[in-house]
Amino acid sequence: MRTVNTPALETERLTLRRFAEDDLPALFAIFSDGEVNRFLPWFPLRSMDEARAFWQERYAERYRQERAYQYAVCLKSDNIPIGYVNVSMEEHHDLGYGLRKEFWHGGIVTEACGAVIERVKADGLPYVTATHDRNNPRSGAVMVRLGMRYQYSYEEQWQPKNILVTFRMYQLNFHGKQDDVVYRRYWDHSAVHFVETAV
Repeated sequence: MRTVNTPALETERLTLRRFAEDDLPALFAIFSDGEVNRFLPWFPLRSMDEARAFWQERYAERYRQERAYQYAVCLKSDNIPIGYVNVSMEEHHDLGYGLRKEFWHGGIVTEACGAVIERVKADGLPYVTATHDRNNPRSGAVMVRLGMRYQYSYEEQWQPKNILVTFRMYQLNFHGKQDDVVYRRYWDHSAVHFVETAV
């Protein structure tokens, strides 16, 4: 497995790169919108001070680690972040993404995630997982377009928002058959878990 930390990537329309401190206004625009952040595990940012602290914790700190994939998604036309794609280095290798709502429904998230998935596959990750709130099926549609397969659903009292959520878990294996390895920790840790036949 290669040792890498958020190497720059390009697609037809996008530049994927690290968030820089100069990007704080753009980062605030992404993470302060209540609609964009409705299904995400944090509250919308309320100030530039919160944006700076968020950048330090979730981006600058991880860029100092040996290995990370914490991308700003930018249009090539101006190189200003309009969204993000992350892949966790924890065992679940969770894929996360978000995009300013004025850019929704244009295939940008699918394009960006596809590039990051190809990179982590080339760098030796065995799989990626992703979860979405059952009330947010559009996120699940992105996972399907990326070739991910639904595995199971589970309930979690989600923090810090402290709400009960039913999550659907998807996975994409890079080696062998799709069902050879299923990440089961969410299933094992949840008292309520099940497979939805209609997904």
